[in-house]
Amino acid sequence: MKIIAIDRKGVEHTVEGTIGWTVMEALRDAGLPVAAECGGACACATCHVYVDEEWFGKLSPPSPEELDMLDMAVAVESNSRLSCQIRCDPALEGIKVTIAPE
Repeated sequence: MKIIAIDRKGVEHTVEGTIGWTVMEALRDAGLPVAAECGGACACATCHVYVDEEWFGKLSPPSPEELDMLDMAVAVESNSRLSCQIRCDPALEGIKVTIAPE
């Protein structure tokens, strides 16, 4: 599955995600600067991304746990999500995300 990721310098990358895995895993495996300190357990906010508005409404709503973690994140916006909580799915082919500031 294709993921379009914008890094913190504004450079666009095309990343391949494996169906069933998370966007965080795809970004991390591609060498992009996503710390993912908790390994995808929704226990930190180091995989915080901004989801392009075109795609944001296509995602499942965030869980209460994800919202709690986003409350601790830096520079949260209305389109903020934790990339560890976004599963790669054929319906999200071409999803565009921007890696949030650290």
